Amino acid sequence: MVETYKQNSNPNMRRPVVKQEIVDFMRQHLQPVTGGLKALEEFAHRENIPIIPRETAAYFRLLLETLQPERILEIGTAIGFSALLMADAAPAAQITTIDRNPEMIALAKENFARYDGRRQIELLEGEAVDLLQTLRGSYDLAFMDSAKSKYVVFLPQVLKRLNPGGLILIDDVFQGGDIAKPAEEIRRGQRAIYRGLHSLFEATLDQPGLTASLLPLGDGLLMVRKQ
Repeated sequence: MVETYKQNSNPNMRRPVVKQEIVDFMRQHLQPVTGGLKALEEFAHRENIPIIPRETAAYFRLLLETLQPERILEIGTAIGFSALLMADAAPAAQITTIDRNPEMIALAKENFARYDGRRQIELLEGEAVDLLQTLRGSYDLAFMDSAKSKYVVFLPQVLKRLNPGGLILIDDVFQGGDIAKPAEEIRRGQRAIYRGLHSLFEATLDQPGLTASLLPLGDGLLMVRKQ
């Protein structure tokens, strides 16, 4: 039994931001993951571990097969599903992924040993805000899927490490639609996330040197291109 998300998972990420019948249609018709990724998807669903949903996974595969980035940075490893998906779609990429949760780190290590056949993935253990300052080199693509209130804290360091023309993908930015509500309607336990995401939008959506877009995939995906 995985304890990490047993009682403390964020319920907002389970709420679709488009019509449920459209979500169902996408998940029924888009190409499913197979092999080891399928096993991890099933495990995550059983254990209530949040991973990117099928529609987001399909988009990632198309995007990475098209771009073929050489170096990828991920903040928020969880069980390693998204890192393995990106490795599969971009077989020449080197991927650095960061996580601080000991239970997730242990599971990710097992999954990388089993499924990362080309040894593309390096897992760094600890606080992202500290580890980002120790990275060497630059990246073509970054994916953030961690503490939602901290996205805006990580952003300057991620942008610093990103090559010109590089992309940042940031997951779960709509919070089940709460992000569009007035602040006074947000539950107390969700207010730090709400404020952090609005600060993230202010820092990305209309800023010189960045091109940004919001996509209604899963619980919302923010895409930022460094010009």
